[in-house]
Amino acid sequence: MSEKQDRTTRYQEGSLTLPGTVMLGTGVMIGAGIFALTGQMAQMTGVLFPLAFLAAAVIVGFSAYSYIKISNAYPSAGGIGMYLHKAYGNRLPTAFNALLMYFSMVIAQSFLARTFGSYTMQLFGGDESGRMVPILGVSLILAAFLVNLLGNRMIQGVASFIGILKIGGILVFGLVGVWIADSISVDFATPGEAGTLGNFLGATALGILAFKGFTTITNSGSEVKDPHRNVGRAIVISIAACVVIYTLVGFAVASNLSLAEIIETRDYSLAAAARPALGDYGVWFTVAIAMMATAGGILASIFAVSRMLAMLTEMKLVPHSHFGMPGTIQKHTLVYTVVLGLVLTAFFDLSRIAALGIVFYLIMDIAIHWGVLRYLRADVKASAWVPATAIVLDMLALGGFVWVKLNTDPFVIGVAVATMAVIAIAEQVFLTRTARNRETEHDGTHVQHHQ
Repeated sequence: MSEKQDRTTRYQEGSLTLPGTVMLGTGVMIGAGIFALTGQMAQMTGVLFPLAFLAAAVIVGFSAYSYIKISNAYPSAGGIGMYLHKAYGNRLPTAFNALLMYFSMVIAQSFLARTFGSYTMQLFGGDESGRMVPILGVSLILAAFLVNLLGNRMIQGVASFIGILKIGGILVFGLVGVWIADSISVDFATPGEAGTLGNFLGATALGILAFKGFTTITNSGSEVKDPHRNVGRAIVISIAACVVIYTLVGFAVASNLSLAEIIETRDYSLAAAARPALGDYGVWFTVAIAMMATAGGILASIFAVSRMLAMLTEMKLVPHSHFGMPGTIQKHTLVYTVVLGLVLTAFFDLSRIAALGIVFYLIMDIAIHWGVLRYLRADVKASAWVPATAIVLDMLALGGFVWVKLNTDPFVIGVAVATMAVIAIAEQVFLTRTARNRETEHDGTHVQHHQ
């Protein structure tokens, strides 16, 4: 099999409907955003965390503009990888930022998997040993891997079924929680020391992680029916649905738990909030919804991120080895994605997984907006002020988050910087070598032509 054949992808055009695409997007968003980030955001900014969710929605609203404009013009199964290529070409910015997005999405899978484990263990009184949460998370990733091997129609069907159940369940939780709470008021006037601007911006950055799942929709581009219209529509619908759900559930949690209780139970705060409101039945109901939501999120995320890596491989922007595996390039990138997710799930805790994910994502997001502003604005018919505003907002959120982490957990920022340095150096070496090989092949062909 030739190198060209090895790197050729095989996508199923028109195999994803608009509702199915929306379910894939919301599957990733709702799974991470509600079930684990609520407590972490409360820990960072106190009682202001519901407002931090809304601030994140505003930033994501500006960010989505660039993705919608590019996806309408260039729908592609490579999604963000192809968008970066359109802006920066076969250069380091494309490969570097695309890999940041890839790793942030794999991190999101691990985040979902650990969340699944944390909630599931609430049925058994928690996980005092600390071993069962990663074991359950690893098991879920392996199950999602098997479903992904069955093809698009199965993935869409399972994701849609899970999506309908979990969205309905979360809405029931939010409505009932608000209905039976003594009060739905939150004292925003006395946020305390945690309510500083830096902490609020840091919590807002975490909130962005709850919405960034909409980018998985872009990776389904060429497989969506009528992609020039439906990719953008799916992004808007997914974000709007999550704004409503996050706001409702945020106030329900804040109304049924004290701030100290939210922080103490940050890895499973929705289940904790259900206990005073609905008793053990409420906890069981919430855990069941959390298990479905995180499972659906991992299923959708693995589907999207493996396709983006396949596109980067086809464009020869990242190295690739079969390692003796049979099958298409998508199957290989699916395996790589799952293996990396398993490692992160086994060895990183929720807060550090989230921190790495948001740093990588925001840097990549800024690169997307700059690419639109500097190189693609005329081609995609975009207004300049929207991506410019998105860049400013992203930088504020990233700055606030890094400032908070440097004061509380500098190790994770060090890991993020070191990882980005390794990616940049390795990619520069690979791209230089690839360019040299192309020149050698071209010179050889030129000589043969004149003999």
